[in-house]
Amino acid sequence: MTLKERITDDMKAAMRAKDAERLGTIRLLTAAMKQKEVDERIELDDATVIGIVDKMLKQRKDSIEAFEKAARQDLADKEKAEVAVLQAYLPARLSADEVAAEVKAIVAELGAKGPGEMGKVMGAVKAKLAGKADMGQVSAAVKAALAS
Repeated sequence: MTLKERITDDMKAAMRAKDAERLGTIRLLTAAMKQKEVDERIELDDATVIGIVDKMLKQRKDSIEAFEKAARQDLADKEKAEVAVLQAYLPARLSADEVAAEVKAIVAELGAKGPGEMGKVMGAVKAKLAGKADMGQVSAAVKAALAS
């Protein structure tokens, strides 16, 4: 079963269970997926769906931060509930040590030396670790690997 099919099945289950919060979040996700399919005229694969989920998670985390600064805990709690639903569709995240090890291996493989080659390394790392690690954490690991 593809990730897209799993999301559709989860949406049907949320409808049957009358779980309005979960259903709303899944509908937002399916709308984003459909938008991507229509805009680019493609059939989504699991990697693309993971990218969409990752993007939505980043948006939610930014919103949570903004709502908490504005003392709007009710809205922050709603966004946190959406984060919990969306995270179920991501593969298990790598730990900081695993990310650092992967980055070091890629840097060695590419023969990159110095911060000037960060773009080349990030391109390779993004392709390999998409959806498996937080890109902010990956960027920090790449900087550290290229500095040493």
